[in-house]
Amino acid sequence: MIGPKHVLTARPRFELPKGLKHKGEPSKWAQMTRPGMQMHSFLEGAFFDDEENLWLCDVPYGRVFKVSPLGTWQLMHHIDGELHSMRIAPDGRLIAVDYRHGLIELTSYDRFTVLSAGYGSEEFLGLSDMCFGSDGTLWFTDSGRTSLSDPAGRLFCLPVGGSVQLVADCVPYSNGVCLSPDGAWVYVAATRANQVLKLSSNLPKTGKPMVGTYLQLSGGLGPDGLATNAKGLLAVAQAQAGRAYIFTPLGDLHALVHLPKGLWTTSVAFHPQETNRLMIVDAQFGCVFDVLLPD
Repeated sequence: MIGPKHVLTARPRFELPKGLKHKGEPSKWAQMTRPGMQMHSFLEGAFFDDEENLWLCDVPYGRVFKVSPLGTWQLMHHIDGELHSMRIAPDGRLIAVDYRHGLIELTSYDRFTVLSAGYGSEEFLGLSDMCFGSDGTLWFTDSGRTSLSDPAGRLFCLPVGGSVQLVADCVPYSNGVCLSPDGAWVYVAATRANQVLKLSSNLPKTGKPMVGTYLQLSGGLGPDGLATNAKGLLAVAQAQAGRAYIFTPLGDLHALVHLPKGLWTTSVAFHPQETNRLMIVDAQFGCVFDVLLPD
């Protein structure tokens, strides 16, 4: 990987208030992923709504937060689940991927409807991330506990009015997923291979799509959340490395962004109006950082 054009340090923007940090026994998910630790939260799945509010999921405790532009935190949903990511669908529904329940719709503060618990006769391995295309197609990943020793992570899509389709089933921990701004390309984080994969969103009518390694990364655990902006820049949250990478549409490293604290980099989101402003989530401290990227 060629060195970055810019090396930057993000600044603190928001932090989960003490009153919203979990203080009880760790959940089963927390015990599985961070044994022996008292986990106050694990923030994931950052995205902005049309009013510039930032939404975040708290995986181990089934919570969804909304953070106003001024930094006010509001607990919007709290379910018995393990919410990894949520998005507002084009029709206004709140669709989420839940590690335990599968693909769900949040219907009220503490209620949800399971839309799909698996594919074919098999349950999902454990859903991880999601995004909507401009045509309304839902793309989502199914990572479970896959890795290089069991490269069986999956990528699915759900077209509007259609049924769930299996796109790929050979990914070492399929995780973050996003589309290029024109919707032509799908990027998928293969966390346990330390790679970002790329494939066409125009899927073949028969057979499997051609999937390639777009980025080969190093350090930390591997890429987690992904995001693109209108210029085609691709942001990558590098898990357990306290940093994010930003790549040009050609795959050149444009910027390396360090966090001032925290190593559990989980998610990235570009601001909808200031498209060069990137939000970076750290789950270790429950913080959101931001950075203004140079041209």
